[in-house]
Amino acid sequence: QLQLVESGGGFVQPGGSLRLSCAASEFILDYYAIGWFRQAPGKEREGISCISSSGGSKYHKDSVKGRFTISRDNAKKTVYLQMNSVKPEDTGVYYCALGRVGCSRYPQLDPAAYDYWGQGTQVTVSS
Repeated sequence: QLQLVESGGGFVQPGGSLRLSCAASEFILDYYAIGWFRQAPGKEREGISCISSSGGSKYHKDSVKGRFTISRDNAKKTVYLQMNSVKPEDTGVYYCALGRVGCSRYPQLDPAAYDYWGQGTQVTVSS
């Protein structure tokens, strides 16, 4: 059964950087778009970035645009989220997910549209 494992989370000061990774157990990334989601304490899970199956299309929510970058390496079965200039409001549990969704002209970041999820990795931004 397909498994997704996130890693790279941790504690970081405001203005710092982290790179999250999402590793898949099978070579199926080629057929799925990947989304990164986060859930802050007491809040709903929100989609922040997605990348198409080919990697040719990417979308970043306004709140992270210019600071976060999503990328994928299908040969390594891994998707990344480079987080720069982090802010305290970026704190939360970060999840990656696979879905047969669009991520170009009409990016799909509704969690209900994604089929497979990782267990999440905690990111804490604090001074």
